[in-house]
Amino acid sequence: MSLPSPYQSSGVDTSAGDRAVDLMKAALTNSHSSRVIGGVGGFAGLYDASFLTSYRAPILATSTDGVGTKVAIAQAMDVHDTIGYDLVGMVVDDIVVVGATPLFMTDYIACGKVVPQRIADIVRGIAEAAASCGVSVVGGETAEHPGLLEPDEYDVAGAATGVVEADQMLDPSKVRAGDVVIAMASNGLHSNGFSLVRKIVAERGWDLHAARPDFSRELGLELLEPTMLYTSAVLELMATHPGSLHMLSHVTGGGIAQNLSRVIPRGLSVDVDRSTWSPPVVMQVLADAGGFSLGQVEDTWNMGIGMVAVVDPTEATAVSTALKKSGHRVWQVGIVREDSGEMSPEVTTSAKGVEGGAIRLVGTYADSSSASS
Repeated sequence: MSLPSPYQSSGVDTSAGDRAVDLMKAALTNSHSSRVIGGVGGFAGLYDASFLTSYRAPILATSTDGVGTKVAIAQAMDVHDTIGYDLVGMVVDDIVVVGATPLFMTDYIACGKVVPQRIADIVRGIAEAAASCGVSVVGGETAEHPGLLEPDEYDVAGAATGVVEADQMLDPSKVRAGDVVIAMASNGLHSNGFSLVRKIVAERGWDLHAARPDFSRELGLELLEPTMLYTSAVLELMATHPGSLHMLSHVTGGGIAQNLSRVIPRGLSVDVDRSTWSPPVVMQVLADAGGFSLGQVEDTWNMGIGMVAVVDPTEATAVSTALKKSGHRVWQVGIVREDSGEMSPEVTTSAKGVEGGAIRLVGTYADSSSASS
């Protein structure tokens, strides 16, 4: 009988890591395009970039992100195969915002103890979500941090790279007064604002494993609804309706106003009409439970909009039709206008260090029964 290695006695089990790799190998391989070189387990992921020679002026786009404290809900529920969709959404849908086609990504999982099946479930979700967007998962790392994280705790992060032709890149300079602002629905909380979600749940003493009257499933499963992915629909739209998209905004941390302001130039404004949709029930329930109005949580949650498209007004109908055919619920929420210069607490003009357009949410949210479809 062999004695445990000194490293294993310190709490790090490298053999468990090897078992996890064996369990996740098939899912990772299924995400690989023909451009991936080599298999799983190398020191670096390899991707054949010779196709870039066909570009006139290729611009590489990169993004990195995590999923925040939503992982705490996954850990409490012992459900780990959906958090990967959240990670891919947070990383890959940021890349498509500039018009780039995401190519490949890597992931990083830090955990207190490597439980092979749990790690494999996380990575399987990442690989499946990436493959659905045409993205190859070319590498990753699982790190065991005993003493820093509890045995059942983990965090996930990822990074992706994409490419866009320079003259096809989307940027705020393309936005004009008169452009139509089209919302693409979210399917829930996605991966932002979970510190507030968890605070509300804890203060109300709600059991994540119990069903609540407003939901058809356990509360924890409702909160774990994976992030909607927009990349495939947007890429198809850009291919079939070139030039129709002037800019995109991925609605993540900071909510609708802050993220839209980042992609609208200074001197322009948008009044986002709340009456055109109703926020998801989960957000209404949580806001009520926390004693907040919906307006008070608009800078925390996406309020039912996961992506915003700013489009040429002559193409607005065609764009909406194309996005609906891709399976997304879309509707018009506003028009880009010249900024009147009016300043008030309701107007957002900057976010993430970017001085942008003036965004204001106006009107009252529609009732759930009359929400746009």
